[in-house]
Parts: sequence; structure tokens; C-alpha cells
Amino acid sequence: MGNWQGTVARVEHMICFNDVYRDRRVLVTGHTGFKGSWLSLWLKQLGAEVGGFSLDTPSPLSNFELLGLEQHLHHYVGDIRDISRLAQVIDEFKPDIVFHLAAQALVRRSYVDPVTTFETNTMGMVNLLECVRTRPWISAAVLITSDKVYRNVEWCWGYRETDVLGGNDPYSGSKSCADLVAQSYFHSYLRHTPTHVAITRGGNVIGGGDWAEDRILPDCFRAWSLGESVEIRSPEATRPWQHVLEPLSGYLWLGAKLMQQADGLNGESFNFGPDANVNQTVAELLDAMTIRWPGAEWQIPHRFEDSGHEAQLLKLSCDKALLHLGWKAIMQFSETVAYTVDWYRSWHDGTQDMNSYTVEQIEQYCQLAKARGAEWNRD
Repeated sequence: MGNWQGTVARVEHMICFNDVYRDRRVLVTGHTGFKGSWLSLWLKQLGAEVGGFSLDTPSPLSNFELLGLEQHLHHYVGDIRDISRLAQVIDEFKPDIVFHLAAQALVRRSYVDPVTTFETNTMGMVNLLECVRTRPWISAAVLITSDKVYRNVEWCWGYRETDVLGGNDPYSGSKSCADLVAQSYFHSYLRHTPTHVAITRGGNVIGGGDWAEDRILPDCFRAWSLGESVEIRSPEATRPWQHVLEPLSGYLWLGAKLMQQADGLNGESFNFGPDANVNQTVAELLDAMTIRWPGAEWQIPHRFEDSGHEAQLLKLSCDKALLHLGWKAIMQFSETVAYTVDWYRSWHDGTQDMNSYTVEQIEQYCQLAKARGAEWNRD
């Protein structure tokens, strides 16, 4: 059974995404993870009744727990690899729409445990879609994969949705397989059903509440909160850094459009990433962060053992999202850094309730999007 305790206090719901989510039942798989916890909180602010399906909290420090989300939604514990448990939860909660984020999300861990990575990411997608295809009362499903689904040859322009998929490491390979599974299920089973689905491929995401092991930002803030320097392996690697709210706005807008059965979206794939001027090296990101965290230091180790290859250059073309959804990222690099570092500083100082602070950041982002003409936040 879900652990439902209701909201602690009545909140004034946000009105955006055409107000589609108000009073709708929304299931988020992987809701205890970094992106999943932000998405679940945002959906609550939109007036949705949220259910979450996840195996556990992914790290000793958990954004899900810091935000107290278990008190605000239907919290279901289960393994995405267990189709019987997943089906049981879906039948009990009866979602109108599903956001599928449950995954083994760490590249370096995928080298250590490739079997679990492929089972979770690839068969997890199979299990989710097998449940969806036999339940036509589910109106929509937004299937989140990764920007790493593309066969990365590290060229200087952005990958488009029609480019070849592939993956040299187990994580990228498993997500490419999941993407292909989604395409196969759409064309074989879902194309002519009431359920509308779409695939999303998000760029590199940062923001408050990411505590994953062996990832740049969590490593930095764990070290800096203890007054320690952090060692960085690949300072020249370039990433399309974007705040977590940016792709989530794309997921939510796409989901809203699917719920409304907008033309030209069913079965399609969409990239969600920042403008090209947000592509920065790891070193540039760290230097920008240290300005906002007094005393923060980082260094390059003299020697380290590389446990697996990670791409040095990766960009996405988001022209399709702009054309078909009117979506584009709205934050500048400096704003992304400010939102992220300020969240961790608030956590470190311990002077604010992190649920309230995170809601404030969501509200500020919505106001920023409205001021900059975001299609999903127009009156």
C-alpha cells in the first residue's frame, strides 16, 4: 500500500503548463532520485496527486528525505525490474500519466555492475511499457532516457533526434537499448491506442539535492562543506550544464501536450538541453562555483586510476523541441550556478527548511520563464 499522509499545509498551486496537472494522478518512477524528487515536488505545486515508485533512496544523503516528500505523496517501494510489483502499484494508484525516470544513472558504477545497469535501465523500460500497453486508461507516458543514448563521436555540433544511437560504456549502452525498446513498443503496440507516449533525452543536469556518489557536484559540496579541497579528474571535459528545472519544464510541457493529444508528438523523441553558450568545461564550472562558496578549492590529482571512459564533449540540438513545443532553455550559465550553489549553501547553513527553499526556487524559475516568454508559462 502507498504511504499517504496528505500535505502538511495547504498551498496555493502554480498555474502553468495549461493547468493540465491540477487534480490529475501522476506516477513518477524513480521519485526518490535527484530529478525524480524535484519533479515530484513541482507536480505537487501544480496541484497533481503524485504517486512515486522507487526501490530506495539512492545515497546516504537524499533529496527525497531532505524535502520530506514521503509526507506529500503516495510513496510506493518497489524494484522496476519486478513487473508484478510495478503492475500492482499502477493498478492501485491508477495514474492518468506516467513519468518514467527509474534508472541506474551512474556511468562509473555501470562498469562495476553492468548486469544490474542493463536489467534496471533496459528491462525496466520493458516492464513499464508492458504495464502501460495493457492499460489503455493511462492517457500518456513520458519516457526519460539520456543524452548519452547517441553514438558519441565527440563532434562539435549538437546531436539531433534522428542521429544514430549507441553506447561504448554499459550505462550509455543500457540507455540506448531502453530508447530502442520505447520506440519498438510504440510502433508495435501503442501507435493506435488512446495512450500517447514520447521519449526525452536530457542534457547534463545539475542543481541542489544531487548526492550521487562519484559525480562532480556532489563530490564538491561534500568536500567543501567539510572545508576540504576536491580532486577533479577531467577539468577540460565540456558539458551542456543546465539546471535540473530546465529539462523538467520540457518533460512537464511535453506531458501536458500528450495529455491534450496535441498533433505531431505521439511516439516522437525530444532533446532538452541548454543553449550552446552554456557549454562550459568542468574547470569553468568549478571556478564559477568557488566564487559563491568562500574558501572552496579544487585540484587535479597527480595520478589517478581511470575506471572507464567518459565523453569529453557532448552537445544536443534542441531545435525540434523549439519547433514542435515552443520549448527552449531560459537560464544563463551564471543563473544555473547561482541556483545550484545557493541551494547547497542553504542546506549547509541549516537555517532554512529545504522543502520551502526548493519550492521558492521553483517559483523563482517559473517567474523567470514567464518574464522571458516561455511557451509553457503564458496566461
